[in-house]
Amino acid sequence: MERIRLIALDLDGTLLDSSKRLSERNRAALASAAARGIEIVPTTGRFFGGMPQAVRDLPFVRYAVTINGAQVYDRVEDVAIARVEIPLETALGVMGILDGFDCIYDCYQDNWGWMTEAMRNRAAEYAADPHYVEMIRTLRRPVPELKAHLAAKGVDVQKIMLFARDRDIIPSIRDAISDHFPDLVLTRSTQDNLEINHARAHKGEALRLLAAHLGFGIGDVMSFGDGLNDLTMVRDAGIGVAMANAAPEVLAVAKRVTLSNDEDGVAAVIEGLC
Repeated sequence: MERIRLIALDLDGTLLDSSKRLSERNRAALASAAARGIEIVPTTGRFFGGMPQAVRDLPFVRYAVTINGAQVYDRVEDVAIARVEIPLETALGVMGILDGFDCIYDCYQDNWGWMTEAMRNRAAEYAADPHYVEMIRTLRRPVPELKAHLAAKGVDVQKIMLFARDRDIIPSIRDAISDHFPDLVLTRSTQDNLEINHARAHKGEALRLLAAHLGFGIGDVMSFGDGLNDLTMVRDAGIGVAMANAAPEVLAVAKRVTLSNDEDGVAAVIEGLC
């Protein structure tokens, strides 16, 4: 049996089913692993307060990798073990580029979401998945104009996220941002969005830092993921597991492939460890 000291789990498309629910089988499998002393670490593009209540309520979860790796959070001490943010001027430059495309965008700053109110009001026109529309409406604080709000606040940004009504323009957006800001990493969690972080803010590096903080290496980590923002942690972990519904790029770097998120694929693997 592999020596696993930490299990890292993406949420949407991985631990949660397509209705964003945590199944009883997955919950029980995590509890069993935690009882054996394995750290259970949600690893998400969301900020901590934006994770589903069912995940935040898990009594054995102490650490979380949030905002695609921009922050490693210790909920017991209420401190960030590590954080990597986008400099404010860079964030404003990115948003200036985005203004030239037919998309809506927001950002995470100080562990909350912020968005121009007019864009927030049009979320349903741009985000195809109704769950993302609801997340935008509940987890984005509206401001008259986001760039002006950020400039006045003067604080660096944790992540920028956009949704495009026409997903075919996303490669052009990606190229425009990469050409101007090579120190950013661009990933996606759905086909119609793009998530922008500092190049050092990714899930693989965040897990490496957390493992070192806990006194072991990333080779002792098992990770589960499906989206491109999970690729580095699936690739770098000692055992990287891709869901059956994962993007082809994630499947290509995984050491194992499990069932889909709607078939309790996480539990199917963890039950074999416990």
